[in-house]
Amino acid sequence: MKRVALFATVAAAALAALVLPALASAHPLGNFTINRFSRIEASGPRLYVRYVLDMAEIPTYQAGRIDREAYARRIAANVRVTVDGKPVTLVPLRSALAHPRGAAGLRTTRLEAILAGPVLHGRVSVSYHDNNYRNRIGWKEIVVGAGTASTSHELRAYPKDLLQSPLDVTSARAELSPTRGRDIPPPLSGGASLEAPDRVADTGFASLVGRSHLSALVILASLAAALFWGAAHALSPGHGKTIVTAYLVGQRGTPAQAALLGLIVTITHTIGVFALGAVTLALSQLIVPEQLYPWLNLVSGLLVVGIGSAVLSARLRRRGHGHHHHDHHHAHGRGTVPGTGPSFRSLLAVGVSGGLLPCPSALVVLLAAISLHRVAFGLVLILAFSAGLALSITGIGLVAVFARNVFRRVSFDGPLVRLLPAASALVILAAGLAMTVHAVPKVA
Repeated sequence: MKRVALFATVAAAALAALVLPALASAHPLGNFTINRFSRIEASGPRLYVRYVLDMAEIPTYQAGRIDREAYARRIAANVRVTVDGKPVTLVPLRSALAHPRGAAGLRTTRLEAILAGPVLHGRVSVSYHDNNYRNRIGWKEIVVGAGTASTSHELRAYPKDLLQSPLDVTSARAELSPTRGRDIPPPLSGGASLEAPDRVADTGFASLVGRSHLSALVILASLAAALFWGAAHALSPGHGKTIVTAYLVGQRGTPAQAALLGLIVTITHTIGVFALGAVTLALSQLIVPEQLYPWLNLVSGLLVVGIGSAVLSARLRRRGHGHHHHDHHHAHGRGTVPGTGPSFRSLLAVGVSGGLLPCPSALVVLLAAISLHRVAFGLVLILAFSAGLALSITGIGLVAVFARNVFRRVSFDGPLVRLLPAASALVILAAGLAMTVHAVPKVA
């Protein structure tokens, strides 16, 4: 009965993983983002700024304990305002702070601050520039006027069609006049409004580490689910599936070499998550974690360009020496011409390029495991996730190898077939160039 129950638990976890949506994080814009909103308005004769700061899980974790008054003063100090061309100072009046629940039980941050400016004497020209967290990715929005609608409802509900290209507004100019009535500062949010209702409980990989009771069955089911989430993550864009397929086909890879590629991907991704976690914890004041991702993309792209160039050069040299006749002669033999299969160095480069970019949700799991004092459990979950990622990539590679072997038994002869190895090298080279071109503007 115990075996039946164990099997049922694992099956249920896998089935739940299949039917539930894979959410990378509880924050709509991702685990790294720091999002800002400013509303510039006049109340009676005075200028006010209502400032909202929304920090996702990882920056909140890095910040540690947040002193709302100190943060409000820092925000006011990093905002530049001029009235009719003259610089003015904003003074924090009051603030409110909440920590909505995020991914894996980690907290996010919502801070609201009311900043008071000068008294306005008639109609004036106001220039506003927000310098807070200017090097961090996230939503940046400024509106003018108490009744002006906010696209994000003041960072409470981000439009889904803009999540891939969030607003990036850090400066504004406007004409403002005193309003009728008394000088009444804008109100602060409270209750559910301050708790940011746009947050959702994550149902994917990141939720596994926060489970309250860790029995043997729960741990085993969690590992099975983590394996699935890693495999599903590998099927999303990236991780070198095209490169692996083209490489194994063009280089006459074997099933064992496809499995070796998967092992290299597992090791690389796991080490990458641990290294990024160490950077997040120890070097947060010097290195912003999300700024490492473009550099990792660039390194991956350059690795793939090098692999593609080497493979293409080797193929062209063989064709020049008439080696294609020799290859055809041995096509019905062992399946690999001596000396023409992938080298370990090139296999290592392909595997590293596929696992070099750590999954942000894996980093969240690591940080959550540290905060919950479940480091060992978190490390095992990340290893299972990396193994799932590698299984998908290995499976794709095996399909490519077996498909090539099946088609090789059929008599195909023609210029297109003879050009296939060179074409696969061109695919690798083109993919590497695309990755490099995509990464260069982000690291510049």
